[in-house]
Amino acid sequence: MASTYTSNSGIEKPGSGEQAGTWGTTTNTNFDIIDRVLNGVGTITLSGTTTTLTTSDGALSDGHYKVLVLAGSPSGTNTITISPNDQSKFFAVYNGSGQSAVFTQGSGADATIANGDYGLIFANGVGSGSAVSLMAFPVVSGQLASDSVTTAKIADSAVTTAKIADGTIATADMADDAVTAAKLASDAVVNASVASGAAIAFSKMANLTTSRALVSDGSGDVSVSAVTSTELGYLDGVTSNVQTQINNISGYPQVITVLTSGSINMNVFNAPGSAAP
Repeated sequence: MASTYTSNSGIEKPGSGEQAGTWGTTTNTNFDIIDRVLNGVGTITLSGTTTTLTTSDGALSDGHYKVLVLAGSPSGTNTITISPNDQSKFFAVYNGSGQSAVFTQGSGADATIANGDYGLIFANGVGSGSAVSLMAFPVVSGQLASDSVTTAKIADSAVTTAKIADGTIATADMADDAVTAAKLASDAVVNASVASGAAIAFSKMANLTTSRALVSDGSGDVSVSAVTSTELGYLDGVTSNVQTQINNISGYPQVITVLTSGSINMNVFNAPGSAAP
């Protein structure tokens, strides 16, 4: 009975009665394969833009390694095809090749590991439609170096308000010109948002009708009146109640009749207390 091989690592299983007296060689090769599969670290030298990562039945091959260290001098993004496409695989990968590496196995999804990055990839080995997935794990702040996350590594749309805890952004965290009017919602600034000592200049307020006296309206807000600045100027220099001053004019009130035609018959009345003419 001929040998058969395990589905994912190609470990040889001699048939009953086979390899009498020579089975030791097969067994030793099998142990070496198992050693690579469990803990093996292999350097994969990339060149050009394509590489095949092969697992051969019954023979040591690069596809057996648990950890893949990508090296070499590829000419661009390198596509690494996991072969055969009917074997499930799990690799820990470090890409030090200088280019991005794309792992593929079939027509399904691929997994990309950028230069300088680490990744865990899983190939499902279902045949021509096989897919490769990059496995991600939650990262908490305590696992990050203080300078490991830079602006260039954050997509423009990656950080939303829902991902920011209340009180985490302080004034010192923002550049002087970081918040513009375009970044504020129409109702973002309310009365309670303005400090009592803000000293907001009148130039920041909407313009009112020009050259009018200002009054407080029924709501206690400032509004313009019908009195013009010219009319208001007539009061310049007044030192007391205007009506009182008018009442104190000698002989007030007086009636003067002006006739523009006909004869004039004038009776002169002396003002109280004055001498007769």
